[in-house]
Amino acid sequence: MPDGTHMAALHIVLEPGWKTYWRAPGDVGIPPQFDWSGSQNIHAISTNWPTPVVFFEQGMRSVGYKSEVVIPLHMTAQTTDRDMHLSGEMQIGICKDICIPANLRFTATLPPNVTRPDPVIAAALTNRPYTATEAGVRGVTCSIEPGADGALVLHVRIDMPSAGGTEYVVVEAGNPRVWVAEPDSHRDEGILHATTRLVHVEGGSFALNRSDLRFTVIGSSRAVDILGCSL
Repeated sequence: MPDGTHMAALHIVLEPGWKTYWRAPGDVGIPPQFDWSGSQNIHAISTNWPTPVVFFEQGMRSVGYKSEVVIPLHMTAQTTDRDMHLSGEMQIGICKDICIPANLRFTATLPPNVTRPDPVIAAALTNRPYTATEAGVRGVTCSIEPGADGALVLHVRIDMPSAGGTEYVVVEAGNPRVWVAEPDSHRDEGILHATTRLVHVEGGSFALNRSDLRFTVIGSSRAVDILGCSL
């Protein structure tokens, strides 16, 4: 890239009928995990997840990809005029009739010279969810109340145009140790409402920061990525 960073991508192709999962996979999915510890001359890596689809397994909702997915990786070098040596391991879940974990290992040498954009990566980058501004989100408010067994109950009110058809809301707590239940959601007079439960995986108490909450609305026309909420 002209600024010295590098854009590459992982291209995962699945056998017919198989699926894999998004970063927030749902109740029965396996969240993907990366390990970049074997890489050299790489200061930081950010993952750009394309818009996922919603599917149901055994009556439970999952979020992910069918057939194939291209996951762009935006990397910053420690020394911009030297090659970056990418060595990664990815743990993912793949599902057909059953769900199983899979380990993928890959390596690549990324030269420092500027090249023309790869059309496959460019297409994946344009397939990301809309930002709140792009989607016309007018406001997001949250209320929190105690639930049973140490859980917190989160009520979300999203003022935004419809994303098309049935709208699914995915809630991420911003803390990997906090489990989030599949939300119940509905529209009422143009407002999208969602309610979910949050529980610490160790069963203890926890703090919830509204600015760390992340909401993804997935509809038939678009998906929308929303960061944070107010009172």
